[in-house]
Amino acid sequence: MSFAMAFSKKEDESGLSSYYNNKTTIIQEARVFNESPISPRKCRQLLTRIVYLLYVGETFSTQESTTLFFGTTKLFQHKDSALRQAVYLAIKELATTAEDVIMVTSSIMKDMQPNSEVIYRPNAIRALCRIIDPSMAQGVERFFKAAIVDKNPSISSAALVSSYHLFPHAKDVVKRWVNEAQEAVNAKSQGYFGSVSSGSSSFFGGGSSQNATQTIPSSSNITQYHALGLLYLMRQQDRMAITKMIQQLGGGKSGAGTTLKNAMALCMLIRYAAKVIEEDPNVQRQMVELLEGWLRHKSDMVNFEAARVICEMKNVTAAQLTKSIAVLQLFLSSPKPVLKFAATRTLAALALSHPASVAACNVDLENLITDTNRSVATYAITTLLKTGNEASVDRLIKQITGFMSEISDEFKVIIVDAIRSLCLKFPAKHAAMLTFLSGVLRDEGGYDFKRAVVEAIFDMIKFIGECKEQALSHLCEFIEDCEFTKLSVRILHLLGIEGPKSSQPAKYIRFIYNRVVLENAPVRAAAVASMAKFGVSSSDPKLNHSIGVLLNRCLDDVDDEVRDRATMYLKVFKAQNLVEPYVKEDSVLSLTALEAKLVSYVKDGSASAQPFDVSSIPKISRAQAAAESARPSTLDTIGVPAPKKTSAAPPPPTAAETQSAYADQLAAVPAFANYGPILNSSARPLPLTESETEYQVTCVKHIFKEHIVFQFNVSNTLPDTVLEQVTMAMQTEDEGLSQEFVLPINSLSAASSPGVAYVSFVRDEPEDYATATFQCTLQFVSKELDPSTGEPEAEGYEDEYQIEEVELSAGGDYIIPSYAAFGAEWDRMKAGPSVTETFGLGASVESLKAACDSIIEVLNMEPLGGTEIPTSSSVHTLQLSGLVTGGGGKVLARCRMTFSQGVGVTLELGVRAEKQDVCQLVVNAVGG
Repeated sequence: MSFAMAFSKKEDESGLSSYYNNKTTIIQEARVFNESPISPRKCRQLLTRIVYLLYVGETFSTQESTTLFFGTTKLFQHKDSALRQAVYLAIKELATTAEDVIMVTSSIMKDMQPNSEVIYRPNAIRALCRIIDPSMAQGVERFFKAAIVDKNPSISSAALVSSYHLFPHAKDVVKRWVNEAQEAVNAKSQGYFGSVSSGSSSFFGGGSSQNATQTIPSSSNITQYHALGLLYLMRQQDRMAITKMIQQLGGGKSGAGTTLKNAMALCMLIRYAAKVIEEDPNVQRQMVELLEGWLRHKSDMVNFEAARVICEMKNVTAAQLTKSIAVLQLFLSSPKPVLKFAATRTLAALALSHPASVAACNVDLENLITDTNRSVATYAITTLLKTGNEASVDRLIKQITGFMSEISDEFKVIIVDAIRSLCLKFPAKHAAMLTFLSGVLRDEGGYDFKRAVVEAIFDMIKFIGECKEQALSHLCEFIEDCEFTKLSVRILHLLGIEGPKSSQPAKYIRFIYNRVVLENAPVRAAAVASMAKFGVSSSDPKLNHSIGVLLNRCLDDVDDEVRDRATMYLKVFKAQNLVEPYVKEDSVLSLTALEAKLVSYVKDGSASAQPFDVSSIPKISRAQAAAESARPSTLDTIGVPAPKKTSAAPPPPTAAETQSAYADQLAAVPAFANYGPILNSSARPLPLTESETEYQVTCVKHIFKEHIVFQFNVSNTLPDTVLEQVTMAMQTEDEGLSQEFVLPINSLSAASSPGVAYVSFVRDEPEDYATATFQCTLQFVSKELDPSTGEPEAEGYEDEYQIEEVELSAGGDYIIPSYAAFGAEWDRMKAGPSVTETFGLGASVESLKAACDSIIEVLNMEPLGGTEIPTSSSVHTLQLSGLVTGGGGKVLARCRMTFSQGVGVTLELGVRAEKQDVCQLVVNAVGG
């Protein structure tokens, strides 16, 4: 006790860093390992400092690690048990960076023998796992098998965990230990866990070197948890084996027959069951029966895990939820805060999809609103907001207001997002909710919290017209004292859109102009744009004159962006024909597509002779642009913990990013060096084989000005076969394309898959949009691999493999989606090329919605104004916009459709474009 108090006092006075010193001092003091006689106390202290430095992130060079490692191994023969354990801990950590660690294998193996001291064997097993080469795994197989089924839990657990870490490097060897792992899962508790030196006062403290041991009773059955993890790792590729394992260990419908006594092992089994349900819905019924049995387990942890898994199942019914909700309801009245927190968090997630089922817990949840743990109270309130009725809204908001100042920003965001969803659920209560939001907007808080409040008010403005002017007034007051530039800019942008539509637009001008006077440059620029929108949207000449005066004052601003915006908008005021394209334009260039085209333009030396063609860049609506840049809407995930961690997964690449990657890939092929820039590439690879076949092929089409290049990504899934001279034979009866050359894959094994083969065609008439269907055959020389050398045999045989046809079509190959204001563009192109045709789509098209989906898929054009969803079952007009590659320009399609039973859909297709052959391309695509 006195030593601990002295150490604590020293730590308080000088800190850990001075006690543990630094890396240089430790390396110098390593000579204590060579002293004679060895001082166990000094060595233990030095080993402690080494391990501490490694744990806090300090790195040792390879030479330093090797010196320390082999200095440490000299202590193997010492009889002090505490020192020996510290030695194993140190060599285990140093083994990853030191060299020649394999040399101590024999010393460690001595401590792994069944007749060695029990206290050394677990440490030796863990250290051996770190230092052996994967090729040596077979040599220690006998020791690991014996250790896994050892009657001492500490030895068995050490072997199981070490096998788990060894598995990725020696799968075939570790898989042979499945019987021993199964035996460890089914083993009953032996009543002992490890042994310690009776003379040691502590692990790192001093003590006698006697090796007398004493047993410590243990009833944790932790070995089952470790064994279950290893079994799953071995069988994870075999879903049937996993299902069988769960059913065998589950203990039947009641769960009473299970051999698993460890609660963590049962929780792990429940998670495996959840994974099986997700992958194979056909076994849901059997798994749910097991899960319901575990709801009656004596462990709260097992009860909760089973209830949580049932609540998170896809397509779960209200009847299946009854028992789980009953268990969670019991947890709500538990004296343990962790159980209350877990239950409220799960119910908050469930309330999104099954509010009626969760409503049974409302009485218990209301009792938790005043809980001393504010995290529990927060989740209780968010759940009640989703399950309560309109009459309870005022009372809940009053209770929320009472403790908003006592919780962290993270939970404030959850509360605000819950209010945000409630606004749309009960729009009649908007006044109380808007008052609450405006109140918390004035409170102290970080950016995420303020952003959540502002976006909640944005939604109220968008969906609840009655509160628009009041909400805008609250936002005007907020930007008077807003410390976050991003929020100020967004609010000013919204004021520019919604303010001119209000009954008294002039009242917002003062707040906006104040930003020009008082704020930083980005906010001033946004304020200038916002004021200009009032000017172009107002018919009041007095207001327009005032705005003109204010914009003239901005011409003297110190920031060039602010001056440029003011100059541009003053010019627009004087020329009304500039208002539509520069202020009211509802579309913007796709930034990702623009970036990709600019990169291609800069890299292509010959392209600089011509000006950059902006007309080839597709446009997207401002709503689409905002959706790409804004955070995901939380309306569907209010206050809910994410069931899976998805942040680690990168977002899928956009079409423009994909095309940029293809351009880099093709640029590396010398044969395509003179082809010029790529006009278009397939948005995604087209699969030409089933995913289970031995050879898997996908195709990507690249359109150049005078060439078409087909890229075939080929995978060989046969591990004992090598394919050589892999080529793709393409045949077509259509005209307009002539095959130029084929680039084969020289050698393709399972390890080197996928490989890429190219087939290049010349466009006979580059100005024409050639379409064709190709029959494709994969041709190759197949050679077996010699199992002893891993090299392919000298002789092989020629073989071929028939795959699906590849089609070169209008949609996706020549036409790309592009947004446009359909009415204005349709009228503008009235005098240009146009075609109108009538088609009978036949009785096989069962509805107007099916016809819309089919036309959009065939033409690959952008549906406009929500016309992709018919509002009538008999008559509908679909509006489409696209951009044709290679300078084809814009193309618009108006699809007037009627539907009647027995006849199906009749389509009148009107096409307007900048070139006549583009009109014909669209008509042929639908008629073909």
